[in-house]
Amino acid sequence: MDLSINTRRLGGDDISWLGSARGTNEGRTVTLDTPKFVKVTHFPDGWFKSGIALAKGTDGKFVPFTGDDGTKLAGFLLSGVRAPANGTSPVGASLLDDARVVAANLPIPVSDAAQGTAPARFIFA
Repeated sequence: MDLSINTRRLGGDDISWLGSARGTNEGRTVTLDTPKFVKVTHFPDGWFKSGIALAKGTDGKFVPFTGDDGTKLAGFLLSGVRAPANGTSPVGASLLDDARVVAANLPIPVSDAAQGTAPARFIFA
């Protein structure tokens, strides 16, 4: 039995992208399609960052929203989630699908054009 003290750094969320508490108590569980994410962009430190824009993929799993591939904005990752070590396993996450968003503080920018086509339940500031 190992009784030594271990220190492990957990991901800290930067939630400055949230413009209000609107919708934060109603996140719904979704599955991230990990292979569709790029490690250096979406989880460079081993964590998917809170505020990543998501779209629903054709298989029902959620993928990064880019706005230029015909997908629609489904929501934003509500809280940070540890990425799988193998980079391929699906990951459960919480989707915020009704929000006031401070676009300038998103971890990955959403273009003005994509913001303009977002459902009305998203308010960009």
